[in-house]
Amino acid sequence: MLTPGLDVDEVDLGPGLRAGFTTVDGGVSPYPWNSLNLGGHVGDAPSRVARNRELLSTWIGAPVVFATQVHGAGVADVAGPPAGGTCGEYDAMVTSVPELALGVLVADCVPVLLADPMARVIAVAHAGRAGITAEVVPATVSALRARGARQIRAVVGPCICAGCYEVPEAMRADMTAQCPAAYASTRWGTPALDLRAAVSAQLRECDVADISQVGDCTREGERRFSHRRAMARTVGPV
Repeated sequence: MLTPGLDVDEVDLGPGLRAGFTTVDGGVSPYPWNSLNLGGHVGDAPSRVARNRELLSTWIGAPVVFATQVHGAGVADVAGPPAGGTCGEYDAMVTSVPELALGVLVADCVPVLLADPMARVIAVAHAGRAGITAEVVPATVSALRARGARQIRAVVGPCICAGCYEVPEAMRADMTAQCPAAYASTRWGTPALDLRAAVSAQLRECDVADISQVGDCTREGERRFSHRRAMARTVGPV
């Protein structure tokens, strides 16, 4: 049964697995978080963040483990619920523990959900520009395979789209030298990066063939959290 008020886009990672991408709705946090803020690092009251995470655990039907994300490539091997629900400074997590869920926090970066439903192993990754360059996605796939995964499904979640993600020309050149699929331009013709394409390319390079996408842009609309949209409201265009 759905948790009342919680707005989640559910995705298919295989039989017996429940997964999805939350939106901003259904939590208890007031403005400017409005309202399902799951991050404990943005100034929201810890009690509200804890309640929002409880609501998510109710929806998923299991305790949800989070990490303190640092834009790197570290992968935590989660053996059980850690104290406080946070397992340390990692940008990816993997587990084969039954009745345990993994959460990833994004506000323009790419959330990646992965699983082998037959091997009963799951993983999540937080892949922004720095994480993609650090190869957090290949590291996560390797961790899954070390846990016995052979038929991996991946879902590339909502992130800032290439048409919105303007960057300096030098930054685009640096990243696309390593990951050509990231090369993009904004809708107004300036240098940009396509994070979704870069993540999908890295998954294919790791021989992950079953890849699906939830394609809306976090920067556009009001349904997702977006760092760039929030900054534009306070300091002008970002």
